Amino acid sequence: MNGLLKFITCGSVDDGKSTLIGHILYDAKLIYADQEKALELDSKVGSREGAIDYSLLLDGLIAEREQGITIDVAYRYFTTNKRSFIVADTPGHEEYTRNMAVGASFADLSIILVDAKQGVLVQTKRHARICALMGIKHFVFAVNKMDLIKYDQLRFENIANEIKKLAAELTLESIKIIPLSATEGDNLTTKSDNIPWYDGEPLFTYLENVDVTSTFVEDGFYMPVQRVCRPNHTFRGFQGQIESGIVSVGDEIITLPSNERAVVKSIHITDKNVDIAKKGQPVTVQLNKEVDVSRGCVLTKNTNIETSKLFAVTILWMDDSELTEGKDYFVKLGTKMLPGVVTEIKYKIDVNTGDHIPAKLLKKNEIAVCNISLSENIVVDKFNSHKTLGELILIDRITNMTSACGVVEDIIKKSDSTNKQDTFQFNGLSARGDVFEEFYYNLDILTISKYKPVQNSYTVGDEIPIKGDSYEYPESFDILILRDKIAINIRNKKISEIKLIDDYIYTGFPITNGRGFAVNAYSQEEVDVFLNEHNEVNEKSEVNFFDKWISFEKYRKIAFNNNFYVI
Repeated sequence: MNGLLKFITCGSVDDGKSTLIGHILYDAKLIYADQEKALELDSKVGSREGAIDYSLLLDGLIAEREQGITIDVAYRYFTTNKRSFIVADTPGHEEYTRNMAVGASFADLSIILVDAKQGVLVQTKRHARICALMGIKHFVFAVNKMDLIKYDQLRFENIANEIKKLAAELTLESIKIIPLSATEGDNLTTKSDNIPWYDGEPLFTYLENVDVTSTFVEDGFYMPVQRVCRPNHTFRGFQGQIESGIVSVGDEIITLPSNERAVVKSIHITDKNVDIAKKGQPVTVQLNKEVDVSRGCVLTKNTNIETSKLFAVTILWMDDSELTEGKDYFVKLGTKMLPGVVTEIKYKIDVNTGDHIPAKLLKKNEIAVCNISLSENIVVDKFNSHKTLGELILIDRITNMTSACGVVEDIIKKSDSTNKQDTFQFNGLSARGDVFEEFYYNLDILTISKYKPVQNSYTVGDEIPIKGDSYEYPESFDILILRDKIAINIRNKKISEIKLIDDYIYTGFPITNGRGFAVNAYSQEEVDVFLNEHNEVNEKSEVNFFDKWISFEKYRKIAFNNNFYVI
C-alpha cells in the first residue's frame, strides 16, 4: 500500500473543485449508502435540474450551498486498497485566499483546476504561486469542463502550453496535466471514451500511485521543543516532533540558541523507552545534564542551523488592513513566538508575470519580499534548507488574527545589515553612517528602541535628509565617523567632501559623530585633542570620554511611539 497522500484542490470560482472530489468519492463508492441517498435528494432542489450535484458532498455550510461556491476549507478522509487520502477542498474566490493558503500549508500535492473555456487565469497563477510558496512540489493541472468545449484537443494543447510556461517560471518539481470533466466523470476514475487522444491515466489512478517523496533531504537531526516535561524532581525531558534525521541514546546534541552540548540519556515515545527515534516521531528526550532549554529552543545534531533576529522573507499578505514598513506583529516561527517589525518591503511580486515591483505597502492577497527584525534572536534557517525553521506567520497584536504567512528566504548577518545601511562612499572610501537612526520611547514595552528605516548610500553631491522623527541637523555641519576614520562635510544639505579623518580641518561648522551626537569641539586644537583622546580610549574610560565630549540632546531627541521594538 502506498503512503498517505495529503492533497489540496484549488482554482478559480466555479472551476469545479468540489464537484471533482465529490464525483470521485461517488464513482469510487467511497461514501455510505445513506450519504448517497441524501445526495440524490438534495440534488433535486439544486442547480442541475435534478441531476446529481456532486459538490454537495463537500460544500457543507448553508452559506456555501446558497451561493453555490466554496468559502471554507472542507477536509475529507478516505481510503482505497492502494492508498489513504486527506483532501482539502479550498475556496477559489480571491476574498478567501487566506483559507486557500491554510489548506496549502498541509499538502504534499496540489490539484489546480483550469476551466477549459477560460484557460489559465490570474487566479490560477496566484494559487500556483501560493502552493509553491508553501513548499508543495507536486502539481496536477486538471483542465476541467472539457465537455463544454466538445473535448477539443487543440484547445487543450494550447492550455497545456500555458501551464508548462507557468511551471517553468515557478520551477515546479513535478507536474501532470489531465483533461477531464468533473460533472460528466470523464477521466476521473476511469479513462474517458470522449477523450481518445489522451493517452495518460485518469486522475484518481494517478493520485493512487504518484510518489510524492521529495528528493530534498534536510541535513542532520533537529527537533523544535514544544514543551518541557517535569513529572517529578528527578526527570526533565524535552518534548517535540523530530523534523529531520535520527537521534539515538548516547548521541551528543547541541541546544540552540544556548549553544550548549549534552548527551542523550533516554528517549521516550509515549510511555515506552526506545534507543533510537527518527523523523516524524513525537518524542521526549532526556539529556545527561541541565541545559538552558525551553519552548522554542531546538535540539540539533550535524546541522549548520543558526540563530538570528534579522531575515528576509517572502510573505502572502492576508489582512484587510494594509502592511506598511515599520509595523510590528507577533512572529511565530517553529515553536517560538516573538515581537517583530517589518523593517522593509523590498518589492512585491506580480502574480501574473512574476515581475518584481517596488512597493512601500501591501494590500490583501499580495505577495512580497520583506525584511523582518525580531526583538531577540531565534533559531531560524532558510525554508529550502530546514522547512520547519523557515516557515512563519505574522499575527496582529491587537486582533490576534493571522495577518500573513510566509517563508524565510535569507538570513541577514548583522555585519551585512550594517554595511548595507546608510553608508557614505567616495573614491574607495566607505563609512557606516548612523546619523539617520531614529530613537523611540516604546510606550508599549517601556523601553527606548532604535530603528533604522532606510538603507541608502550617499556620495559627494548627494542631498541628505537633515530632519527625522528624532533628529534635526543644521543645513551645514561636519560628521566625524570615528570607527571608520572618515570625515564628511555637509554644506547646504549636500555632501561636499568625503575624506580621511586625518585630513579633516575644522572650519567653524558644527560637528557630530557617526550617530549624530554633537561633538563639543569648537577649534582645531579641541578637535585634535578630541581625536587623540579617542585613539586612547578603552572600555573603562569610554563613559568618561563620552561625558566630556558628546551631547546627545543637541541635535537629537527621543520620539514617542507605541509599538516599536529594538532591532
